[in-house]
Amino acid sequence: MAQTETRTTITQVTAPRARRFRLSSITPSSRYYWLRLLLENPAAVLSIGFIGLIVVLAVLASWIAPYEPTFVNPAERLRPPSREHWFGTDDLGRDVFSRAVYGARISLVVGLAVMVGSMLLGSLIGLIAGYYARVDTLLMRIMDGLEAFPSILLAIAIMATLGSALENVIIALSVVYAPNIARLVRSTTLMNKRQPYVESARAIGLRDSVILRRYIFLNSLSPLIVQCTFVVAFAILAESSLSYLGAGVPPGIPTWGNMVSDGQAQLQRAWWIAVFPGMFLFLTVLAVNLLGDGLRDALDPRVRKR
Repeated sequence: MAQTETRTTITQVTAPRARRFRLSSITPSSRYYWLRLLLENPAAVLSIGFIGLIVVLAVLASWIAPYEPTFVNPAERLRPPSREHWFGTDDLGRDVFSRAVYGARISLVVGLAVMVGSMLLGSLIGLIAGYYARVDTLLMRIMDGLEAFPSILLAIAIMATLGSALENVIIALSVVYAPNIARLVRSTTLMNKRQPYVESARAIGLRDSVILRRYIFLNSLSPLIVQCTFVVAFAILAESSLSYLGAGVPPGIPTWGNMVSDGQAQLQRAWWIAVFPGMFLFLTVLAVNLLGDGLRDALDPRVRKR
C-alpha cells in the first residue's frame, strides 16, 4: 500500500510538468506559438522529415553508399535496379544510388551556401537602401538591372566569366538571388525605421550601425527566414539546371543535374539513370518549398489574432 501511494504521489507531482511540453499548452501569447503552428501542419512535418533524411544521406554518404561514386566498371554497365545495385548502373558501370547519395552533398552545400551568400549581400544592400534615402535610387536601379535578366541566363553569364567550379556556382547564384532579398529587406527597413523605438534610439545617440543591426534587421528576420527557405529550393534547382546544361559543376563531380544530363541519352534503354536522381531533385525542392509555406503561415503575426 505504501509503495502504491508513493507511486501515485510521484505521478501527481510529475504530471503537471509533462503537460508543459505539449503543443496544446503553447498559447498564442507564447513566443514559441509559431513552432506549434508549424508542427500542426502535416505537410511541413513531412517536409522536415524528408529534408532530415536527405541531410543524413549527405552527411553519412561515405558509410551509406555501397560503392565509390566515381568507380568505373564496364562489365556492370547499364544494369537495371537489383539487389547489388539498388538504382542500377549507368553507361560506365557506376552505381547510380551511390552517385545520387553523394550528389545530395553538392545540392545541400550549394543550397545552404547560396542562401547565406545571398542573405548577407541582399540584406546589406536592402538595409543601406532603405535607411539612407540618398543611395536608395542608385542601389535599387542596380537591383532592377539584375532582375531584368532571367535568373538562369544571368547565372550562365557569370559562370562563363568565372569558369566551371563549385565555388563559382555558389558565387553566381548568390548574385542572382541577392536582389530578391534586397527588395524584401528594403521594404521592411522602410517600415521599421519610422517606428517610435527607432526614433528613440536615434534620440539617445545610438550609431546607425547599431540601430540597423539591433532594431531594424532583427525585426526583419521573420519574412527573411521564409524567403531564405525558397532561396534554398531555387538554388538547388538552378545548380541542377546549370549542371544539366554543362555550365555548372564539372562533369566528374556527381550531382543530380549531371546525372540527369548523362541519363538523357540513355533514357529509352536505361530510364533509371535519369529518373532516380530526378526524383531526388523533385522531392527535395518540393519539401523545401512546403517547409517555406509552413514557416510563412506559422510566422505570420496575423495568425495570432485569429
